Amino acid sequence: MSFSNSTTPEDRVRITELLGRSPQGDFDVVVRDAKDEPIVVCNAPLLYDGTPMPTRYWLVGPEESLLVGRLEAAGGVKRAEAEVDAEQIANAHLRYAKERDSQIAPSQPGPRPHGGVGGTRVGVKCLHAHYAWWLAGGDDPVGSWVANKLGADKSKYTITNQVERTTSIHPRVVAAIDIGTNSTNLLIVDADGNELAREVHVTRLGEGVAATGSLNQDAMSRTLQRLAKYKTLIDSHGVESVRVVATEASRRASNVNLFLNDVAALTGVTPELLPASDEGRLTYDGALGGLPISSEKTIVIDIGGGSTEIMIGSSALEHVISIPIGAVVITEKELHHDPPKPEELTNAIGLATDFVEDIIREQPGIRDATRVFGVAGTIVTIGAVELGLHSFDAARLHGLVITRGAVEDVFRTLATETLADRRHNPGLPEQRADIIVGGCCVLVGIMRKLQLNSITVSTRNILDGIVAELRSKVVI
Repeated sequence: MSFSNSTTPEDRVRITELLGRSPQGDFDVVVRDAKDEPIVVCNAPLLYDGTPMPTRYWLVGPEESLLVGRLEAAGGVKRAEAEVDAEQIANAHLRYAKERDSQIAPSQPGPRPHGGVGGTRVGVKCLHAHYAWWLAGGDDPVGSWVANKLGADKSKYTITNQVERTTSIHPRVVAAIDIGTNSTNLLIVDADGNELAREVHVTRLGEGVAATGSLNQDAMSRTLQRLAKYKTLIDSHGVESVRVVATEASRRASNVNLFLNDVAALTGVTPELLPASDEGRLTYDGALGGLPISSEKTIVIDIGGGSTEIMIGSSALEHVISIPIGAVVITEKELHHDPPKPEELTNAIGLATDFVEDIIREQPGIRDATRVFGVAGTIVTIGAVELGLHSFDAARLHGLVITRGAVEDVFRTLATETLADRRHNPGLPEQRADIIVGGCCVLVGIMRKLQLNSITVSTRNILDGIVAELRSKVVI
C-alpha cells in the first residue's frame, strides 16, 4: 500500500483535528462512516524520522473512540482477556505483526516495530487497536468481542483502500544464503515450502578474525568458491527471490566491505550485514517454525562460530542476547593443546558462564523457561554424536531431546581425545572436529549456569526464518 498517494489534503487536515496534532508518518484512511468521516487509519510501519510504529490500525472516529474508552474504563481489557481464548489472541498478534512487517524492506536499517496488536505480544493492551483492525476487515477475535459488547453495526461503515490479505507474492522458488563465521549455508524452497536444496559447508570465513580483526584472503576465497557453487544451484532451480546475509565474522571484520562487494558481484544480490538482533529474530522464527504456538517461556540457543545468540520469548520473540563467543572463537582463544588441557577447558567453560551470569542479571526471567531449543552446527552435531549417526538424518535429529548428562558425556569424550582420534566419532563431520570441543564448552557452560535439564534439537535455523519471511510478502 502506498500511504502518501491516496491521502487527500482534506484527510490530513481532518486527521490532524481528530488527533490534536500533525501526523508524524504516512497513513491512509481505511474505514469511513456514512458521512465519509474517517473512522480508522492505517499507519506506515515507520514514522518520518525512522521511529518504529507498531500500531498499524488506529481508531480515530470520535464516537467510536469514546465508546471503546468507556468499555476499557469499565474493565474491558481484563474481561476480554478472560473471555477470549488466549491462543486465538496470540495468533491474532502474529497475523497483525506479519501484515505490518511485510511493509518493511528486509534491508531496512535501524530499529523495527515489534509486537502485535497495540504493540504487545501477549494478552490485550488496547481495545481501540483491536477494534480498529476488526473494522478494517482484520481477523481479530478481541475486536469482534468489542463489537459485540458495543452492539456495533458494521454495515454503517465502508472499508476503503482495503488491504488485499488473500493475494500474496509467492515467488515460485526462493533461496536464502547465510554466510557465517564457520559455515556458509544455502536453503532453496518452492512456493509450497517444499525443500529443494539445503547445503551446509564449512568455509571458516572467521578464521583468525578474533586475533586480527580482519578477514584473511584464503578464508574469503574459500567462501566465494562455495558461493559460486550455490549460484549454480540457484540458477538451476529457477530461483526468483534470493536473500544473502552475513553474520558475526563479517560484523567484526574491518575489511568486510571488500568481501561483501565480491559477494554481490558473484551472486548478483546485495548481501546484508545482519545485526545480531535481526539474526536472533530470524533464527527464533526459523527454529520454531512448524511447531505449535505456545505461551510457555521459551529459549532458543544458537551457537555459531563467532558468537552465540540466546533468544527469549513465548508465542513471539521478546529478547535477543548476543555474546561474542562461539565454537571458532573459543577454540582459537582458549584451546591451544591437542587434546586440550583441563585448565584450558575450565577457562573456556568459565568464559561462557561469565557471559550467562550477565544475561541472568539483565533477564532474570530466563530461568523460568520451560522450553529450550538448540540450533546450528554445534548442537546438531552433539545430537548426531549422541545418536552415533553415520550420516546426517534430519528426521531423527529434529526434535531430539538431549539431557544435560548426555551433553556432558559427549563433551568429556570429545575433549579427552586427540584430533586424530576425535575424527572417528560417528556423527562428527571431519570439518567440524577441530572446533567441536570449543562449541561443547559454550553449551556446557550455558546449561550448567541456567541449570537446564535438557535441550531439544531443531534442525531448522536462520535459513528457515529467512525463506519464511521471503514467502510471506503480501501485496498491500
